[in-house]
Amino acid sequence: MNRIKKNNQAPIYCRITYNKKRKQFSTGIYVNPKDWDREKQIINDNEVNSREYNTRLSLVKQKINQAFLLLQVNSNVFDVEDVYLQYTGKNIKANKTLLEVFELHNSRMKKLIDVEYTKATHNKFIEAKSHVSNFIRFQYNKNDILLESINQNFLNDFDFYLKTEKGHKQITINKSIQRVRKIIKLALAKGYLKQDPFVLYRPKKYKTKVVYLSQIELEKLENHIFKQTRLNQVKDMFVFCCYTGLAYQEMSILKEEHLIKGFDGVIWIQMMRQKTKSKVSIPLLPSASLIIDKYRPGGRLLPVISNQKFNSYLKEIAELVGIDKRLTHHIARKTFATTVLLYNDIPIEIVSELLGHSSISITQRHYAKVVQHKVSSQMKKLTKKLKK
Repeated sequence: MNRIKKNNQAPIYCRITYNKKRKQFSTGIYVNPKDWDREKQIINDNEVNSREYNTRLSLVKQKINQAFLLLQVNSNVFDVEDVYLQYTGKNIKANKTLLEVFELHNSRMKKLIDVEYTKATHNKFIEAKSHVSNFIRFQYNKNDILLESINQNFLNDFDFYLKTEKGHKQITINKSIQRVRKIIKLALAKGYLKQDPFVLYRPKKYKTKVVYLSQIELEKLENHIFKQTRLNQVKDMFVFCCYTGLAYQEMSILKEEHLIKGFDGVIWIQMMRQKTKSKVSIPLLPSASLIIDKYRPGGRLLPVISNQKFNSYLKEIAELVGIDKRLTHHIARKTFATTVLLYNDIPIEIVSELLGHSSISITQRHYAKVVQHKVSSQMKKLTKKLKK
């Protein structure tokens, strides 16, 4: 109760709270604040019309409860505004907004962290929502946009915005658009949209260059001894990943329990990929085994270092060794796939399995040129044999 009038009467407001969101409206009843029982939420007997007013308030509460129950039965998703509209007898919002569905998706994903998704994946969708929100304000001068008003041009304009205003590369833009399309698929599944506005959309192509160490560069790095302990440690860890293909997250949590003796008598690394939550099994090649043996007496399989420092030290290492490439931890994984596996005639389906990719198409897309180069090389050898 507030806004006391000259006759010492104030309006009684009803507040609906659902999912931490509030909707407040006036009941149309005015009483003296002294006659309001805050604890019992009723009008006391000092008010002449207390019985009539309390009955009206009771009916308001009853209708709100009925509206809430009706929405629970008939709607998968609703908010406090829908409860109010149902209470007033109006149709609940038939049209959801893009950011509403984005929030629905992200909140559901948050509950599935470490079950179906990683925290990093959830953070990427939070970032994607932020990009979309900023784009809507920039492009339409609005805080949100109705799903039904989205058309083919939306993604094209979003692509242009990220490229020109944010300076994103096409590969990053395509990832952002891919996340928006996932939200649209959720809206279609929930019945918020009847047709996919992006059914004819095709992501723009981009050229990616796979950067990895050649056999000569890898050997050069392996044989180099640094004066600083920290650089030797990072070099060893990088080389270890060149022979195992482990991503930084897997490398950083590697423990004795992950080393399993296989049916073939070989020691295998068996663990879950943090990114995809899929199981990976990688044979411990001799070069990787030597590095494990080097650090194992210290109680850990590998030294502990942050990803930021790791990549920072790699830049220093590249300069000292004379490798004219921008080294990052991920290049070790690419070196494993190319120099260690593909160039040693390991079939791409096995490469895909060892990398822990969710499908072989991902491996083919990333390493298509390497495979083509290898095929070309093999065909030249075959041609020479056939000529003899």
